[in-house]
Amino acid sequence: MAEDNALLREGLVLLLTSAGHEVVAVAGSGPEILPALLRHRPDVAVLDVRMPPGFRDEGLRAALEARREIPGLPVLVLSQYVEESYAAELLGGGAGGVGYLLKDRVGRVDEFLDALERVASGGTALDPEVVTALMGRRRGSPLGSLTPREREVLELMAEGHDNAAIAATLVVTERSVSKHIGNVFLKLGLPVGDSGHRRVLAVLAYLDNA
Repeated sequence: MAEDNALLREGLVLLLTSAGHEVVAVAGSGPEILPALLRHRPDVAVLDVRMPPGFRDEGLRAALEARREIPGLPVLVLSQYVEESYAAELLGGGAGGVGYLLKDRVGRVDEFLDALERVASGGTALDPEVVTALMGRRRGSPLGSLTPREREVLELMAEGHDNAAIAATLVVTERSVSKHIGNVFLKLGLPVGDSGHRRVLAVLAYLDNA
């Protein structure tokens, strides 16, 4: 857990331990993050983007370096604002197990814990505001062939929702959602195989073209 605000950091530690998780290390500055991750190799890292000493992108840089040193390390990044370039750099790296949430989302405990579980299991979890910002940047990508409904489905997939949640959000049947997801896979040229893996690949294709 890396967060420079002591009150928020201790609050997150308490929240996670109360939910049954073990916090193996905490960091209050950027230089502390990578050594702690390399030493403990946690199931998932929760990192603030802007950390001392520079309050620029220390947390993000540590996350990227850690994923190079520990391939597949799940990382959930927290940020006060939607920082599109940071999100695209971290999430467009070609692997799952990544998330980007605004800190306001942490106050919604169930959503935060659900996002943490998804990231730890190799999935993705994006704050809806981050998805909206990235969608606004995308022009002329291979995703341009998707219909408006298919884009909505992919956007909800990027937020980490399963088929049932997508169906409830769009007020359609799960069968309809499955059909739209199949069309997304087909149009993005994703290989036939494990559907869970292809969901991650679809989200990454979306992010790579953000």
